[in-house]
Amino acid sequence: SRVVAETQNAHLTLGAVQKHASNPLMAEDKPWEVRFDNLYANVLYDPADRLYKCWYSPFVVDLSSKGMALEQRNSSRYRPPPGREMGVCYAVSPDGLQWEKPELNLVAFEGSKANNLVLRGPHGAGILMDTHDPNPQRRYKMFHAKDVLRFSPDGLHWSDPAPCSNIGSKGDTHNNLLWAPGPDRFIGFVRLRDENNARTVGRTESADLTTWTKAVEVLRGDRQNQTYSMPVFHYANVYLGLVAIFRTPGEDRVHTELAWSPDTMTWHRIQPGTPFIGNSLNEGDYDWGCIYAAASPVVLKDEIRIYYGGSNGKHTSWRNGFLCLASLRPDGWAGYEPEDAATPAIITTRPIICRGAAAWITCDVRRGGQVKVTALDESGAVADSTLITTTS
Repeated sequence: SRVVAETQNAHLTLGAVQKHASNPLMAEDKPWEVRFDNLYANVLYDPADRLYKCWYSPFVVDLSSKGMALEQRNSSRYRPPPGREMGVCYAVSPDGLQWEKPELNLVAFEGSKANNLVLRGPHGAGILMDTHDPNPQRRYKMFHAKDVLRFSPDGLHWSDPAPCSNIGSKGDTHNNLLWAPGPDRFIGFVRLRDENNARTVGRTESADLTTWTKAVEVLRGDRQNQTYSMPVFHYANVYLGLVAIFRTPGEDRVHTELAWSPDTMTWHRIQPGTPFIGNSLNEGDYDWGCIYAAASPVVLKDEIRIYYGGSNGKHTSWRNGFLCLASLRPDGWAGYEPEDAATPAIITTRPIICRGAAAWITCDVRRGGQVKVTALDESGAVADSTLITTTS
């Protein structure tokens, strides 16, 4: 609605993601990675170091599903143990496909620091690489449960927790932080509960990372399809959210949907109930049970990489977790298509100010199809027209 004024015979539909043939990319293969659970991955590409970097949150104290056959999982009930504890781990990759878990020698686990842990304790930490902050000691920011922030110059050595009070969220999910241009604010997304105790998405903001607004609900599903968490990012002058939809009760699985907002406050789910990244149909596959998108996509020239945590079992059951990858063509998040393929779909935009030498659209033209672009002047008369067709 920011750009489109009217449509005829057209509806907004999701773009098509492609899961990578190398999936899963990373698994629970270290003693301190007892259970990846939802992974809560934060993946970015650092051009200065020419590395993909990933911060993820496994449970370091928990019960493991390793070696359990499907029959064993289905015949016994998983219950979190006393003293369950989450940590934050770090991995790097030169290509985003082959990942290394370096020995950082920072945090002790069972008497040894020969691991890739950067912290123990935070639940669902969101990591932001902030290029706006002039202080190099605060280049990386960690936003996590219990209204706390940490800062780091390198993403490895983190400061003591700094309280960011008043948010009012338990936050035991993937907490996310982003910088919003225009209003020049930090926006945080956390988990709240509605009047029926169902999970909803909450929003808070701060200009200085010290004083925060109380989190308010900005998106909810229903009792059977709850909005578990939502990583949010700025893209093409709008905000996109990758919503984890918890299908409960009974099914106990999670898929990821796509939502958008003009301002981070008003949200619209695109095709509610239709997965943007869907689960495998085969029980026991690496992402049959749950899919939780990483904090933000990695946008490359030829593709958009959407990393996610997948698991092969139900949400509250025994399961193994993995880092996975789905890709999308440039600008391919969603688009309009004809409701009736035999009749042209017409999309009329609002008046557009073109500040460059040309205006562009992004489209997929199937064999035998076409897109006709017509420019109208202020009176509504045709000023110019271009026809786009398939080449073969």
